[in-house]
Amino acid sequence: MTLYEFNLLSLEEKQTAVWDKGVFLDSYVTKDERINCYAIDRFFVEVHYDGEHNVITDVTAFKYGHNLDKYANLNL
Repeated sequence: MTLYEFNLLSLEEKQTAVWDKGVFLDSYVTKDERINCYAIDRFFVEVHYDGEHNVITDVTAFKYGHNLDKYANLNL
């Protein structure tokens, strides 16, 4: 699956693709939400969870860039 193909999917189809093909990498937790990062083929997918309402609010895909910065361990 390519990034382009993934982005054409509905929210429900994106969720299914992540559960079926995704490899969990890391999570980022804030006061309001939890973001899990997965790898699928040659791109990354973030699944945004609203813990208060127990729902997935967004699924976004990208290849590189500042979206990965939050997962960097900067404790040198």
